[in-house]
Amino acid sequence: MTEEDFTKQRIWHRYIAADGAWRRKNGTAAEKRPPGEDLAVLRRGLGRPAGTVLEMFPFYTCPVDDFAARRGEVSAEQEAEHMALALYGLHQQSQDRPMHRDGVGLGRAMLVLRRHDRTSDEAVDSRFQQAFSATSTAALQLRVRGLVTQLKDIKQPLDYNRLVSDIHDWNRPESRSRVRRRWGLDYYGWTQKSTAPRSGR
Repeated sequence: MTEEDFTKQRIWHRYIAADGAWRRKNGTAAEKRPPGEDLAVLRRGLGRPAGTVLEMFPFYTCPVDDFAARRGEVSAEQEAEHMALALYGLHQQSQDRPMHRDGVGLGRAMLVLRRHDRTSDEAVDSRFQQAFSATSTAALQLRVRGLVTQLKDIKQPLDYNRLVSDIHDWNRPESRSRVRRRWGLDYYGWTQKSTAPRSGR
């Protein structure tokens, strides 16, 4: 099975199509989105290491790293997927619209937040800078959690597959620089004039 095959098994792909809409076309919003009890299980992983919340194991799709498992550890891939699953559980909670969207990285999502009527440019800049400057995945998770809460408030989705990759790459300084560069390029699109009006609810 390829990495792409594993990715397609993630919970958001079970409910959200490639175009960002719910896969299920009929029924109530509650029937289309992931069950509340599943999202509650995912949220139990917030602030906790991968592999320490037994109920989350059915949601992991990364192959088990046997070498790490023999030492009672998990791989960087598993840790990154765990963090993203927990953040998705928070983001999708009680939301009628899908909160995963392919191609919407954190920088781009934050730019939408910055342009929203209900946010302060300076406050969003400051919060994004705090996440940007994190030097560990633990600090990154804590700071991105705050950003996800704000994205949830304006119903702005995020590409959770990309977030898995970004968290994984945050472990190494070289790849962390690449993630920062991409986030920065996406976010600082605000320095270019937008023809779209500021959005509101």
